[in-house]
Amino acid sequence: MSDPVRALIFDMDGTIVDNMRFHDDAWEIFHRRHGLPFDRDQHFVQTAGRSLPEIFAGLFPGLTEERRAALAEEKEELYRAAYKPHAQPLAGLTALLDAADALHLPSAVATAAPPDNIAVVLDTLDLRRRFKAIASPAMGLRGKPNPDIFLKSAELLGVPPESCLVFEDAPLGVEAARRAGMRAVAVTTMLAPEAFAEFPNRIATITDFTGFDLQGLTVPA
Repeated sequence: MSDPVRALIFDMDGTIVDNMRFHDDAWEIFHRRHGLPFDRDQHFVQTAGRSLPEIFAGLFPGLTEERRAALAEEKEELYRAAYKPHAQPLAGLTALLDAADALHLPSAVATAAPPDNIAVVLDTLDLRRRFKAIASPAMGLRGKPNPDIFLKSAELLGVPPESCLVFEDAPLGVEAARRAGMRAVAVTTMLAPEAFAEFPNRIATITDFTGFDLQGLTVPA
């Protein structure tokens, strides 16, 4: 993993934007509404990065896919209504994307979010134009920690996986990057740095993008 960085791949929720607490609030309301126990900390660690069909198959294994999809939409409507008025990019993101453009580094979004949630972030903030590619489970890809979304992002960018740098806020996401053969930067919007200490592909840990230096990563070691 010493190749120069030739592309950037960003998780969305909790990375491009600091929105995971809004998701947690929606999950908590949903669980209570349906008589399910809910542990905020455990829920984040166990599900952040997984696709909605994967999460809801675990929650409601006896229901049809159609019914689980309806329940997933119920939860996501709660989230979107609460979060959209508060949408803003994580500090330093715009400057980092400007720096990537100056270095001719293409960028992608690799997210487990459904299309409507992607729109709430990327279109509300006029960020879609800043990314060359977007990969998500809507393309038939498995959620994290499977590497599918990151590998598809690299394919769409036309860059080998080992030359991509991933930004992720969740352990399942950093693990997905590892399985894809990619380096990762852990973003601590939700968890302490210690949560990422054991990942061999983690090259840095940041609270936001302010001052993150790409220059040293884009030249041969």
